[in-house]
Amino acid sequence: MAEKDRLGRRGEAVAADWLETLGYEIVGRNWRCASGELDLIARRGRVIVFVEVKTRSSVEFGHPLEAITPEKAARLRRLAAQWCRAHGPIRGELRIDAISVLDAWSATPSVEHRAGVA
Repeated sequence: MAEKDRLGRRGEAVAADWLETLGYEIVGRNWRCASGELDLIARRGRVIVFVEVKTRSSVEFGHPLEAITPEKAARLRRLAAQWCRAHGPIRGELRIDAISVLDAWSATPSVEHRAGVA
């Protein structure tokens, strides 16, 4: 596995741990379909949250959340809709969030969670 892939997987693990400390249940990881992948799917109460995780070792090339462009947000909405179709009728609220993880390999990575990005 390439270093970039290892960093991304580590960031997803940090993000999942972060969500669990906030009371979310992780119900899916790396869900794939022909159109792409959802990093994390979480639930808290009646809210299902589709989470895009962006991990970087530094901000040298910009903040990780800058990668959530309007095109990326539209893609996330399409993927969330496909997940809902694949998992039967969904009751409750749906939301798309983004989590940035900086310095994922340190004992205390920096985590930023933005709700409702798309």
